Amino acid sequence: MEEPVARPAETDVMDVPTASSSARTRYGDDLYTWVQEQVALLRAGRVDALDLDNIAEELSDVGSAQYSQLESALRVLIMHMLKWDQQPEKRTPSWIYSIREQRLRYAKILRKNPGLKPHLDTMRDDIYPISRNWAADECHLLPSEFPPECPYTWDDLLERPFDFDSVKT
Repeated sequence: MEEPVARPAETDVMDVPTASSSARTRYGDDLYTWVQEQVALLRAGRVDALDLDNIAEELSDVGSAQYSQLESALRVLIMHMLKWDQQPEKRTPSWIYSIREQRLRYAKILRKNPGLKPHLDTMRDDIYPISRNWAADECHLLPSEFPPECPYTWDDLLERPFDFDSVKT
C-alpha cells in the first residue's frame, strides 16, 4: 500500500511573479514559499522563471538526506549487533526491537532509493568505526575490545535471527 503524501495547497501560477519581478520570494528568506513558487512555475512550464541554481542545490540536498537516513539506520543496527555479541549477559528486549526497527528503516529507504545500492559497502565500512565507538561507550569498554573492521556480512546485518530466548531477565 502506497503511503499518502501530504500536499500543500497549490500556488496559482498567476500569483507567482515573473523572474524579473522583485516581489518573488528569495530562496534564503522563506524556503517554503520559495518551493511553492518554484513548483507552480514548473507546472506552468515557465522554465525561464525558475531559480535553477537553488533548485539544483535543493535536489542535491534531497539525495544527501536519503543517504544520511540509510547511513543512520545502518549505524544504529551495527551498534546494537555489536552490543549483543559483546555482552550477552546484558541483552535486553529493547536491543531486539531496535535491531528490527533499523532493519525495517533500512529496507524502506533502500526500496524507495535503489540508487543507493552501489554505495552500501562503502557506507558500512565508513560508519563501522562510529558504530564501534558508540557500542564501546554504551558497554563501558574500549573500542579496541571490538573487531577493528565490521565483522558482519550483509546477510548477518539483514537476516541474522535475534530471539527473546537469549535475553537475560
